[in-house]
Amino acid sequence: MRFTHVACFSLMTTGLLVAAEPNTLSPVEKSAGFELLFNGADLTGWQHAGNWGVTEGVVERRGPGGNLTYRVKRVPDDFELRFEWKVAAHSNSGIYYRPGQYEYQILDNVGHSNGTNPRTCAASLYFCVAPSRDVTNPVGEWNTGRIVCQGTIIQHWLNGEKVIDMDYSDAKWKPHVELLSKRGADLSSRGAFLFLQDHGDPVWFRSIRMRELKPGEDIGHSEVIPQEVPEQERIAEEIKGQKIFESLQKQK
Repeated sequence: MRFTHVACFSLMTTGLLVAAEPNTLSPVEKSAGFELLFNGADLTGWQHAGNWGVTEGVVERRGPGGNLTYRVKRVPDDFELRFEWKVAAHSNSGIYYRPGQYEYQILDNVGHSNGTNPRTCAASLYFCVAPSRDVTNPVGEWNTGRIVCQGTIIQHWLNGEKVIDMDYSDAKWKPHVELLSKRGADLSSRGAFLFLQDHGDPVWFRSIRMRELKPGEDIGHSEVIPQEVPEQERIAEEIKGQKIFESLQKQK
């Protein structure tokens, strides 16, 4: 059985690199249980305020109005999400996949101010864990994203490379978890509706598909080292985190 799980992980990793028509499932993905969340034609199953639309098989933010939320069903506790994304110059967005502050950051790392802190750059677990390195494609080009969650393990992938692999129950991640908790996060929370963030900037998505992981499936958990956060950015995020924490306390 162990061999089967390892083989499944190897197959799924390879499947990520096999090009397919946008908004379709490859044979490997179909056999693994993936479902398309975006049909490539319209926003059936998605809730928004009229500020999102579809052009030539691509989801796009068209104006102010709020996030785009998939309402058909909630995100499973253990899952794999795959998607493609691109941004305009200076753009900021994100994908929220668990309650609270579970955000896969979408960003123009070069043109946006968040790009100076690895912990808030593209593919980061925003305000928590930095990716191991920047492997984003240039602005205007498509990137492939992937999120894998199993219990307390969180993986973020970008353009075929695993850039985050964190087991937040491990004590060595405590400083990261504490930083995120200042934003009101509870990493044990589950059962959110997936949503794409409206941060006021142009952003595009396609090929959004998700599957529930099989019990005991081997996801290839192995440590990757986050980028170092410059000292000046550490100071700035501590100040920002404390302000957010104090604001949340006042609201309570």
